Amino acid sequence: MMKQVVVVQDTEISISKVNGEEYISLTDMLKAKDGDFFISDWLRNRNTIEFLGIWEKVNNPNFNYGEFAIIKSQVGLNSYKISAKEWTKHTNAIGLIAKPGRYGGTFAHKDIALEFGMWISAEFKIYLIKEFQRLKEQETTDWSLRRHLSKINYRLHSEAVQTHLIPKSLNSSQISMVYATEADVLNVALFGKTAAQWRENDDSINGNMRDQATLTQLVCLSNLENLNSVLIHEGLSQTERLKKLNQIAIHQMSVLSKEEPLFPDHL
Repeated sequence: MMKQVVVVQDTEISISKVNGEEYISLTDMLKAKDGDFFISDWLRNRNTIEFLGIWEKVNNPNFNYGEFAIIKSQVGLNSYKISAKEWTKHTNAIGLIAKPGRYGGTFAHKDIALEFGMWISAEFKIYLIKEFQRLKEQETTDWSLRRHLSKINYRLHSEAVQTHLIPKSLNSSQISMVYATEADVLNVALFGKTAAQWRENDDSINGNMRDQATLTQLVCLSNLENLNSVLIHEGLSQTERLKKLNQIAIHQMSVLSKEEPLFPDHL
């Protein structure tokens, strides 16, 4: 699960992506509310339950309407109290996620979290919206930069592979295999694994390993493409090239980002 953090009125709020959707930490948001309150207090409100029910109706085909009707009938009673975990368990809801553990807490789909922000305060909700919009704009910029970086030096690399590593006798399937193998030389040098190994380790992530890479890693990867094309022209074997590229990747990552963990010398 990928995590990001925004700061709203001096409060750090975690945002996680679940199945491609943003879920915002209500537990973090609650720190901005004056007094001792709990998410269960918010769930005691009839307007909250009605909103959650409507949201699930629109977005969740497996929502348990029978259990929802029972919960709704009890809202307002002195004895009524429900946690986010119980709400999800009884109604099969997907809008709230209760995660155990040190870095857990209650997360809500962004639509619901913005409503929760109003319960904190109208001002807090407005600032949350602004920060969330800023984050989405940054993601758009990062995506554009990622796509641009992925094309840098690709042409030189492809030309070197085509000129020096692909005999004219190969068919299209064999040619594709050569390109894939050389792509994995770069993957192993930088990430420590091939594309196939990456998919085996985590088949729940959409896209490919380069889509999940940081901008720093993509800069390094672009440099490796250029360097590999030079090494191919020089006639070095794949094993020799892989060792050199791994050493270069370790050095460049240490220079480009002191905050990111260095890749171990796995070759």
